Amino acid sequence: MKPLQFHPKGLCAVVLLALPALSVGCGGSSSKQNGTAPLASSGGNVQPIVVNAGPAGNYANGVFTSVTLCVPSSSSCQTISGILVDTGSYGLRILSSAGGGALTLSLPQQTASNGNPMGECALFVSGFTWGSVNTADVIIAGEQAGNVPVQVIDPTFAAVPSACKNTGVPENDTLQTLGANGILGVGPFAEDCGGACTQSGTSNPGMYYTCASTSCQITAEPLARQVQNPVVLFPNDNNGVIIQLPAVSGPAPSLAGSMVFGIGTQPNNTLGKAEVFPVNSSGEFNTTFKGQSYPAFVDSGSNAFFFLDSDITGIPACGSNGGFYCPTTTQKLSAITSSGNPSQTITFSIANADSLFANRGDFVFDTLGGPNAGTFDWGLPFFFGRNVFTAIESRNTPAGAGPFWAY
Repeated sequence: MKPLQFHPKGLCAVVLLALPALSVGCGGSSSKQNGTAPLASSGGNVQPIVVNAGPAGNYANGVFTSVTLCVPSSSSCQTISGILVDTGSYGLRILSSAGGGALTLSLPQQTASNGNPMGECALFVSGFTWGSVNTADVIIAGEQAGNVPVQVIDPTFAAVPSACKNTGVPENDTLQTLGANGILGVGPFAEDCGGACTQSGTSNPGMYYTCASTSCQITAEPLARQVQNPVVLFPNDNNGVIIQLPAVSGPAPSLAGSMVFGIGTQPNNTLGKAEVFPVNSSGEFNTTFKGQSYPAFVDSGSNAFFFLDSDITGIPACGSNGGFYCPTTTQKLSAITSSGNPSQTITFSIANADSLFANRGDFVFDTLGGPNAGTFDWGLPFFFGRNVFTAIESRNTPAGAGPFWAY
């Protein structure tokens, strides 16, 4: 799934999430490793993650974890597994039982000043999620955030607004279409929309709605009431996350790793030898490929290297799996990531997706790639064998304030 989000500066940016696909294969292996510490396996700021088929049993290169939700200030809690970990979006979205998800906990709904419940249309490039805005205490590893606005994805919450339906992308409000029990957006910003959604009139992008019994209307939503990246609300270790996954050398059924909260706040989350790449207000830096510079981002929620198109890469797209590349032989490529002075050459490979998908028991692929016009998306294969740091905007770290990527 590929989401379109609005960043805190009010700018629109394209962010790619993984596409649910049956037994997808192939990936894109990475370049030099950053020499940082091995996987953190214990600690109150360490959460296990795993790349596998996901709760629907058909996800390729999806990295999942568990999240505990509680009714605020209570002991009424529920732990939900199969949550997609996404450094390319912001905020927690949980699929309701009405959509085939696991959530059965009754979380209080957020209401507008007129008393009507608040809804949200979260728009992605490959689909949208619709549902109510609710409030929960969120527990991940030993970290807890209180009164977090979250989206409960629920196709029965209210009639989907026409502005949401008319985006030209499908509704991803069920387990079958989303491929996960929810999305944990831990990208480099705090809110899922930011300043744009605090405005009234035509300048509002139309993510938040106040819903009466018969219809929903676009409304302004203050920053603190928008769906929040839960990490920023942790009392400690709240300046970013590290995704740690071991290297792989070919397709595999699953792969275990760690998500570590905080950057430079504890002995297990130091930057080490990682190079720091600041990003702009759209969460992007630069990637140079074949002599041309492109806006780029690092996204654990994308299940492949998504970059350019066949005319530029010279790599043919697949026939039956047109969202991926299918070269005749595996292609060894390189690109340069940069942000001001720091730069790093990344080597990666792209294999034939149709061939990889033929083995329906594998769900981890280090050479999976696909076309994506205009931007360079360093998806999940980029994370294999690296410690990838995501620093959150305005939060201090030993390398300065975020937002930045480091690896």
